[in-house]
Amino acid sequence: MSAAEWKQRCEAEWSLQGAPMPDSLDWKAVYEARPLGRNLLKNPAPHGLSKDVPPPEPELSQVLTRGPPRFQPDGDFTGWTTSIEVLPYDDSGIPEGAVVCALPTYSWFTMEQVVDLKAEGLWDELLDAFQPEIVIQDWYEESQLHKSIYHTVISEHSVSPTEELSVYSHNWKEVSHVFSGYGPGVRYVHFIHRLKNSFLNGFFPTLFTGSSVIVKPIKTSP
Repeated sequence: MSAAEWKQRCEAEWSLQGAPMPDSLDWKAVYEARPLGRNLLKNPAPHGLSKDVPPPEPELSQVLTRGPPRFQPDGDFTGWTTSIEVLPYDDSGIPEGAVVCALPTYSWFTMEQVVDLKAEGLWDELLDAFQPEIVIQDWYEESQLHKSIYHTVISEHSVSPTEELSVYSHNWKEVSHVFSGYGPGVRYVHFIHRLKNSFLNGFFPTLFTGSSVIVKPIKTSP
């Protein structure tokens, strides 16, 4: 196919009619990169789980352990930058004079990725003039370890939901946001989220799956 034909193919498949499409771009490379409509995050489900299947129920024989506390869940975190923050003991709910044998140790497990939009195949003129919607989505487990078990910061959008602990529930919970009209100059998306884990005679994690950063194909007005 000629350069013009690759350009026409991109225009037709992603509804780019009227969008800036400079001839200087390698449209075959853009088409093969497929930057629109696909998940730009690497390794979006490190625990090997799917949001379409309920999260696994913890088995006591698997979580109970001896030895020093652990703070990182099992999983393949290739593509993610990870860090751990161990939190001070929370004794706020303990009555004065009460004798406590043990308290859980809570920790935040943080994972982050930086998506380079141009490296993924997008181009300056599209990002600056058309500013296609950037859709962020994440699913975390209702582990019920604490009232605050999930926090995410995506660019300038921050979410810190509060969990309902009075009734048992163990499902996936969705967090999502759409960036639009963000102005010229956006070239990166910094995706960062953290999940709370607990250790008390065993390790109890909060899992996640289905993290995504998707630049939506252009939708032209009728």
